[in-house]
Amino acid sequence: MAEGLTTIGFDADDTLWHNERLFRRTGAHLGELLAGHAPSDHVARCLLAAERRNLARYGFGVKGFVLSMIETAIEVTDGRVPAGVIAELLAAGRDMLAEPVELMPHARATLSGLAGRYRLVLLTKGDLIDQERKLERSGIGDFFAAVEIVADKTPATYATVFARHGEGAERAAMVGNSLRSDVLPAIAAGGWGIHVPQGEEWALEAADPPAAHPRFRRLPDLDALPDLLGWIDGA
Repeated sequence: MAEGLTTIGFDADDTLWHNERLFRRTGAHLGELLAGHAPSDHVARCLLAAERRNLARYGFGVKGFVLSMIETAIEVTDGRVPAGVIAELLAAGRDMLAEPVELMPHARATLSGLAGRYRLVLLTKGDLIDQERKLERSGIGDFFAAVEIVADKTPATYATVFARHGEGAERAAMVGNSLRSDVLPAIAAGGWGIHVPQGEEWALEAADPPAAHPRFRRLPDLDALPDLLGWIDGA
């Protein structure tokens, strides 16, 4: 690479702060509420199928998840789900939206160290209001030169964002916990894809790592990121 990196993109959920465990916990509660109608593993499969069907309609985030839980409850009970169960699911969704933001290990220190060296961009998908709220609660918003909240992450998304906030994908890297959303499309756009698998992964984000690609790297945690970026710049 003739010139070094100028722009580093960061995913938010489960890269900079915990998120998936809230969905797992609430999904398990759905299984408990419907225990009289079906085994928990069957409920979990129905919920995942509903989420898959509904992504194009509702997008990513808590609101779409709650609607998928309600749809699952109707399906599992053959339309006889008690109103009290629906009320509990709506309350669970409100609790998820009010949950405090807990940063991942090394997130703040890593961003602080990189902010003076690179243009940092928060690039996340999901519900606009919810993601803005989490960013505000996180206390790390000042590290970012730009924030992009998008409906989905595609190669075109990365090409557009890195051209808007940098010198193009060729001189950018994307850091995230999802191979499907953060790594593969960033590499397809011409950038670096840096996988930091922290915590539990949503089944719909699973993908095979592009292990042989020269612009793919996997790190154990965010603490190792500054050294990797330095190596990329010096390569």
